[in-house]
Amino acid sequence: MAREGRAHDELRALEIVPDFVEQAHGSALISFGRTRVLCTASVEESVPRWLAGRGKGWITAEYGMLPASTGARTQREASAGRQKSRTVEIQRLIGRSLRAAYELEALGERAIWLDCDVIQADGGTRTAAISGAWVALALAAARAGLPSPSAQIAAVSVGIVDGEALLDLDYREDAGAEVDMNVVMTADGRLVEVQATAEGTPFSRASLDELIDLAAAGIARIAEAQRRAAGP
Repeated sequence: MAREGRAHDELRALEIVPDFVEQAHGSALISFGRTRVLCTASVEESVPRWLAGRGKGWITAEYGMLPASTGARTQREASAGRQKSRTVEIQRLIGRSLRAAYELEALGERAIWLDCDVIQADGGTRTAAISGAWVALALAAARAGLPSPSAQIAAVSVGIVDGEALLDLDYREDAGAEVDMNVVMTADGRLVEVQATAEGTPFSRASLDELIDLAAAGIARIAEAQRRAAGP
């Protein structure tokens, strides 16, 4: 399948700009091709009430798309008075994924808020948010004098389009995919979460294994960019 000059196992142009926001404890602007997400991490010296007194911290996330991020303006969810179910699902995914990156007891009774705002969307916003949020988390921990994350977490989309397994789907590819999958992994290849859907015909176990292997190769390259952005 022709995909703007990319091979089936090639990421879109990847760029991570650390410390993009001066006021945040940690921040990163991450770009996969035309998809751009601003991720910030804010450390609070308290935890949710249900965690108080347990001697450990919490990491949670919020996610949103700017009104013009998809071209035609969409209404802000705050104006509608409630979040969309997609937004809630994605921010829960980001929170779960990044909690796997940290020993919460090492935080003490502190909370870290990860805010992921989609500036421009062309597919893969949730996976870009997870990969960028890890950089923001690592930078925030260093600035606040907290232990470094215990695991490096990244994410990427894969799928089957016109019968071919592809890495890092853009919007056009995602919209036409027979199989759509988001994979969250550690840099050393352990799975954190896999979201997979057959849009039409069910897919085989062999195809699942092929897609996960393709994702693992992509995540290894994302992890290199994360390490460069997060510094020593």
